[in-house]
Amino acid sequence: MSPKVSPPAPGADTSGDSYLPAHGNGGYRVTHYDLDLDYRIGPNRLSGHAVISAVATQALSRLSLDLAGFKIGRVLVDGQPAKFTQRPAKLHVKPARSIAAGAEFRVEVRYVGNPRPISGRWGDIGWDELTDGSLVASQPVGAPSWFPCNDHPADKASYRVSVSTSSPYAVLVTGNLVSRRQSASTTTWVFERPEPTSTYLMGVHIGRYEEIELVGSGKRDSYLLSVQLGRGSQVAEVAAAVPQRAAVPGRLREAFAHDFGRQSRMMDVLRGFFGPYPFGEYVVVVTDDELDDPIEAQGLSVFGANHVDGRRTHERLAVHELAHQWFGNSLTVADWRHIWLNEGFATYAEWLWSEAIGGASAAAHARQWHAHLAAGPNDLRIADPGVDRMFDEQVYKRGALTLHALRRELGDQAFFELLRAWASEHRHGTVTTEAFVALAESKAHRSLEELFAAWLTRTALPGI
Repeated sequence: MSPKVSPPAPGADTSGDSYLPAHGNGGYRVTHYDLDLDYRIGPNRLSGHAVISAVATQALSRLSLDLAGFKIGRVLVDGQPAKFTQRPAKLHVKPARSIAAGAEFRVEVRYVGNPRPISGRWGDIGWDELTDGSLVASQPVGAPSWFPCNDHPADKASYRVSVSTSSPYAVLVTGNLVSRRQSASTTTWVFERPEPTSTYLMGVHIGRYEEIELVGSGKRDSYLLSVQLGRGSQVAEVAAAVPQRAAVPGRLREAFAHDFGRQSRMMDVLRGFFGPYPFGEYVVVVTDDELDDPIEAQGLSVFGANHVDGRRTHERLAVHELAHQWFGNSLTVADWRHIWLNEGFATYAEWLWSEAIGGASAAAHARQWHAHLAAGPNDLRIADPGVDRMFDEQVYKRGALTLHALRRELGDQAFFELLRAWASEHRHGTVTTEAFVALAESKAHRSLEELFAAWLTRTALPGI
């Protein structure tokens, strides 16, 4: 497992991230979030009690948390009242006594308000009301829309989240359900997320959902998965199947059963390519509203009703979001400039799935997208695309083309050994482009500087 990496931090009120320095905070790292939430669906009213356990990385006379749009009732540091001030997206805290470097401490925050998404260059991101319920879509800056946090991807922590809401509604949180108790008209759901998790990968999803166990999940014996590839055969042992379930509006059950009918096979194929699934279960949520794009979270993915049509039109998106459980969620970027390590890998997983089930080969997808990119402007350095273009199509498709070029260079056996080693050695950790290049060169036993420079750090599109 990768060691705990704190965000680069020049000061207490900024993370030092090269793209989003205002999100995240310096001077400490969080080890655990304990969140007790009460949500009233009709008035969209959220009352929260957050207990944040952290370790100071420097002496702190003050500290800050990311939080937007709430009225603060009380702040305690190690049980003692603390002075605080609010800015639009920051909660500044001054403890009664300074915190020594290396000391463990706890911050308690009571807050209440009407949660709403955070507006920015990518639109509205965060806690959002549905027609009947709510969801959270936090990448990259939406976590402060519902809880006080250190909102930087490298500051990964464990979580306990309790949500109380109206009993007719189901609640799904990115964690393992450990208890559910009903009292009068409300039900309290308690979830735990033990693996180190970034703030943007946590979410709460509330709706009138029916639970479905995905067919074939959870009970099969170990077996050998053999996937025939264009340039050889890749064989990997796949352990007992991963438990998988879904929460779906009743009206979409039939269409969902077809569209996600190959979900357990998809899980097995990706485990064959990338190694063990990094979490205890996988959950799919389909909202009763339409969504522009699916939403990734730790151990959970969210799709809109428009992504379920009974014809498997959007199956590639299901593959993409599942692949993020390895690349993006277990392995999380240490800084947002490395975003291709999330999106390029998940896009290439789409091509691998197509190849594995007898569709177009990864090479065919590579040729198609290379021609598409060649027809447009190639003006992006994929290893550092800039904050405004983090989610540009070139990051996704050229990132995948980089992996295909690497596969051609190494050969299938070495390439897939590299992917499994990458996922294993950095499991639940943080990653950088430099670390991936170093591992690839160690597996290749030679310099790959020219290959990575051509694909990642220059703008001109290389040939394939």
